Amino acid sequence: MALKPKAIFLDMDGTILNHRNKVSIHTKEIIDDLRSQGIFVFIATGRAFDEIEGVVPEGFQVDGFITSNGMAGYVGKEVVFEHSLTLELVETIIEKARKNKVYYELFPYGMSRVTLKQDKQYVEEEIRDPKPDGVGMNEWLSRKQAIKEEIAWEDHIEGNKFSKFYFFARTKDHINEWKNELNQLKQEIDFTTSISSLHNVEVMVANVNKATGIKQMLQQFDLSADDIMAIGDSDNDLPMLQFVTYAVAMKNAPDHIKEIVGDVTEFTCDEDGVCHYLKSKFTL
Repeated sequence: MALKPKAIFLDMDGTILNHRNKVSIHTKEIIDDLRSQGIFVFIATGRAFDEIEGVVPEGFQVDGFITSNGMAGYVGKEVVFEHSLTLELVETIIEKARKNKVYYELFPYGMSRVTLKQDKQYVEEEIRDPKPDGVGMNEWLSRKQAIKEEIAWEDHIEGNKFSKFYFFARTKDHINEWKNELNQLKQEIDFTTSISSLHNVEVMVANVNKATGIKQMLQQFDLSADDIMAIGDSDNDLPMLQFVTYAVAMKNAPDHIKEIVGDVTEFTCDEDGVCHYLKSKFTL
């Protein structure tokens, strides 16, 4: 690479997060080094903002966060931009998810994620042991933790500001059937779907993704879209990787992601692939 990028956008799951859902201290240190060189570093994740603190090392700092696949942006804890699903769409989708017995988590802004009590039995049943062979360990551990500690089981939905829906199924057939249901609903109500594994799908506001989040974050920092880098590993990273100047895929990314980028890391997310890659490119 001839020039240092002005900004770097990093995915979390499968990228800077290993499969035990942790960011290494070495990754924190290279981010600190890059920022000391004047390079802006941002997180661009499918995770909601409240999910980040528990998976990063103490003292972890970046210039900003794009969360929920572009639905919200933060500098520190200050909201830079925020999109919200409508209550009408939320209630419609929950009703359909119940009929299809699809595991779901609804993410209201500033509150715990929500699943309705009447759906608890079948939702918990989807996370029964053993882990299905095709489900990634990081996703399985996140669902286990959500069931145990993070979901607020409510009688009804409150509020009117929601960052995203997350849906999961033990089998690919089940989640694919649910994706078809969502695609049919899109003909009546406009929204966007995104996937980060073969066992999930997420719902956001129409025409919102990581690339739109990057554009809004660049405007906040008065940066142009030239000479920026992104590193990711899955389908929800595609809009971001197609938007930036320098697109990098993780070694652990599927082939169809690697085919559309300019470079691939030498190591996986479990081998500190991002840390090694950034060190090889931008440190003396």
